[in-house]
Amino acid sequence: MQFLRSSEPLLRRKQHALDVQDLKGLLKLDLKIGNFQLLSGTYTRIDQVFLLWGVITAIIFLTAQFMPIAWHIQAIAWSTLTLVGTALMGWLAWCWVRIERLSWLIYLWGSLMLGGVVLTDLGIFLGWGWVLMHLCPLWLVLSALGYVGMGLGMGSRTFLLVGLFHLCGIAILPQVMGWQFLTTGILMAGSLLLLAEVQWDMRPPIEDYAFLTAEEQEFNRQQQHLRQLTS
Repeated sequence: MQFLRSSEPLLRRKQHALDVQDLKGLLKLDLKIGNFQLLSGTYTRIDQVFLLWGVITAIIFLTAQFMPIAWHIQAIAWSTLTLVGTALMGWLAWCWVRIERLSWLIYLWGSLMLGGVVLTDLGIFLGWGWVLMHLCPLWLVLSALGYVGMGLGMGSRTFLLVGLFHLCGIAILPQVMGWQFLTTGILMAGSLLLLAEVQWDMRPPIEDYAFLTAEEQEFNRQQQHLRQLTS
């Protein structure tokens, strides 16, 4: 795998010379609470997906850790939220993954999330003790599988390492005892929010973007040249 020997940094500041597929749906945020800067930056549609799941993950696991809400109520609420998040993920990322010929990533993550919801709900409503005792490892494994798939498909060492980080997190859980949901939430949401704020490594641009016009492909080549000059 050539990308494993790449000299491109795993993480760095976000690049400014963006390709057409990154400029589509670009979002600029400047959120403050009083004088406190909550969020500030420019976010592509993929960054927005990371932000979306970071918020969803934080809500789910922090609520499970700190709020005395019945499990069956949480199951219904979080299943609904996960379904909405999955639909929004598909809508936000579809243009980018289609242009990059990575549409299968949507189906991979969608399958992992829906599979996790089904197992979690069955564990709660049918009283499957093993599932209930291993909810945190279950979701860490599902997330790790998604990141490893991204790493291999996108030629990214960053996502492979994030997947490994999630698997290593499973080994930490027995040490934190009653704080497993908080720990899992920090690992998962923290990784997502970090990925939204930085530039990660990825395979070189493909030679022929089937869904771009000749002018857009030429624009991408110019942007790639600018990135090389400033790297």
